[in-house]
Amino acid sequence: MNVADSQRLASALEQLEYEPTRLPDNADVIVLNTCVVRQSAEDKAIGRLSSLKPLKERNPNLVINLMGCLIGVRGNQKILERFPWVDVVSPPSDPSPLLHYLIERTAKQTSQIAQAQVNAILDGDPILPRADQGKLISAFVPIVYGCSHACTYCIIPHKRGVERSRSYVEILREVNSLAQQGVKEVTLLGQIVDRYGLDLPERPTLAMLLHDLHKIEGLSRIRFLTSHPNWMTDELLDAVQELPKVCPHIEVPIQSGDDTILQAMRRGYSVAFYRDLIGKIRQRIPQVAIATDIIVGFPGETREQFTNTYNLLTGLRMDVAHLARYSPRTGTYSARLLADDVSETEKMRRFRALETLQEEIANEINTRLLGQTITVLFEAQKRGRWRGRTPTNKLVFVETSENLLGREEPVTIEWAGPWSLIGSLQA
Repeated sequence: MNVADSQRLASALEQLEYEPTRLPDNADVIVLNTCVVRQSAEDKAIGRLSSLKPLKERNPNLVINLMGCLIGVRGNQKILERFPWVDVVSPPSDPSPLLHYLIERTAKQTSQIAQAQVNAILDGDPILPRADQGKLISAFVPIVYGCSHACTYCIIPHKRGVERSRSYVEILREVNSLAQQGVKEVTLLGQIVDRYGLDLPERPTLAMLLHDLHKIEGLSRIRFLTSHPNWMTDELLDAVQELPKVCPHIEVPIQSGDDTILQAMRRGYSVAFYRDLIGKIRQRIPQVAIATDIIVGFPGETREQFTNTYNLLTGLRMDVAHLARYSPRTGTYSARLLADDVSETEKMRRFRALETLQEEIANEINTRLLGQTITVLFEAQKRGRWRGRTPTNKLVFVETSENLLGREEPVTIEWAGPWSLIGSLQA
């Protein structure tokens, strides 16, 4: 989501005739787009913000914009008091405060005229930043902002606000514009992406959106994340199976393999329900790759409850498991009312146990691909090798002198590891 927000802001700044620079010392404007979903991300943002103070002291005309979850939808007065060298603050997914500030400051326009210019920029067809034009093959497209589910550990509703679906027409227009600019793949984003449209008067569904996006010329692949088990409908699974452009790659978090912990997290489903859902997904979409999320060390999690999670992951054999150690976030229910009673040492032990298990599972799954020929969409060149992804989101590297950017090519897999594959172009 932050990548999409940053690209949108970069494009808007270019329309105000700003150009990107790699060196902060050369910048007239610096934007720090922040994430606070985990404590480590917040600490990193605070450290980076602190490092900008000397730049502001050397150049008082430098404009520093703090954006994203560190500000949140309600603002953050304490942050502003702590970092007075920040000139402008922007809530998540909202570039307008910085644009308004710059137009008023540099063009010396009245507030009303500045706002009209901001609206004109943001309401126009999406334009990729110049650095991405002709190079960006895969793009993120937010379709749901915020979240209203309020899992007890999650800061997102507090920082990004209530669930808000974007206009159906606006999404189609954006994806069509991206396709015309050379983007081959889009990933639709939402904290609970499969709840798309439930708050709109017309009640469109994610499945309906996939069907209409599938018709866009030039677009090759469509993905979506992250799904919630309770909202993954048969209609949505049918769309994934029926539409060739929709990748058979589903991210659906479990978070814990123990019912008591799931209740404490307010996830709204049981382990049995989740296990049945995975079975149904695999039955309807036999070629599917499934990713999950797991939090270890949630307040009150016993060793037995962790073992239940370990055993569930052992049995389900997921392609990917995104792992995290529980981190109390100020403003969440768990931080206010539940004791963070699992030691950091024990959290790390559990994390490493799942990490080792998932590495073995992923290696086993990927090894089955040896000798197979799979279509890969190539996104970029890295260290002399071309990098691309399969429809099931497997990372593939190929060495060749050919320019593969944006091409979909059949690749024969010659080496398989838990996190990536190596292959050669089919002769």
